[in-house]
Amino acid sequence: MTSAVAAQLLGIVAVVGLGYLAVRLGRVPAEGSAPALSAAAFTIFVPALLFRTAAGLDLARLPWPVLGAFFVPALAWLFAAHAVQRLRGAGPPPAAAVRALSVTFGNAVQVGIPVAAAVFGTAGLQVHVAIIGLHVLVLLTAATALAETDLAGARGGTGAGARFGTVVATTRGTLVHPVVLPVLAGLGWNLLAGRLGWRLPAPVDGVLVLLGQAVAPVCLILIGVSLAHYGARGHVGGAVRIAAAKLLGLPTAVLLAGHWVFGVQGTPLRVAVVCAALPVGSNPLLFAQRYRVLEGRTTAAVVVSTLAFAVTLPAWLVLLSVLDW
Repeated sequence: MTSAVAAQLLGIVAVVGLGYLAVRLGRVPAEGSAPALSAAAFTIFVPALLFRTAAGLDLARLPWPVLGAFFVPALAWLFAAHAVQRLRGAGPPPAAAVRALSVTFGNAVQVGIPVAAAVFGTAGLQVHVAIIGLHVLVLLTAATALAETDLAGARGGTGAGARFGTVVATTRGTLVHPVVLPVLAGLGWNLLAGRLGWRLPAPVDGVLVLLGQAVAPVCLILIGVSLAHYGARGHVGGAVRIAAAKLLGLPTAVLLAGHWVFGVQGTPLRVAVVCAALPVGSNPLLFAQRYRVLEGRTTAAVVVSTLAFAVTLPAWLVLLSVLDW
């Protein structure tokens, strides 16, 4: 592991620790702080970031084979994890979607960018940035659809009218959502502006940039606040299982699918695998806070996977160099 990557991991742990200490020292109230931070991030900061990301995508220049090599197995992993949790029937309806997102969604920005830059150079960073462009849009949207479907199904009945009501509730809950709505609006602007030659007005873009930049620090502080509030006791076993699925299972799926199905080789394949091997990101915690389920376990999973990443990343780099695909 390079010094740049190690420094970034230490920085993340330090910011999380500041949030933890703020609660433990009484500077931030334990009750209500995590939901308030989560609500601000989920309804203000994240939508601004999503809209600007979707509005700025250059759809014609995206490396679609690499994106397919990453997102097809990632979505399959997400849906499979959701199905397994639904079969187990543990927890309220959104719990399955929260667990599924936790084992799929990685910290592609705070950890992923310095890793890609340090390990793969400019060429690898360009591939990683392309994955980032769709990372939140694809995975959070899919998890939102699963959560809203489960919620609507739990509220519905068995008759034809009830089933129709479930479909309507699912559609409304999925579309009118702080994740999906800004994505659709951003893509709509993207297509319209591309045809008409428009650009986002500078004042509007400036506001979106300012709000989007707040996502990372707010989410890291939220992890520390949540850790202090919920604690790790009783969540370590579940967190270790989530971390293992995220750090080992998902990158294995991406490696095999990328090589054998999509025919991706060399640096692009290695970047996709390492991106899949990143620790659990902060968005699953926002997701858990949004639906008020598994907050403690998701918080613990973020911390455990980030610490374990210091061991699993070198192992993946060695394996990829040995395979030389």
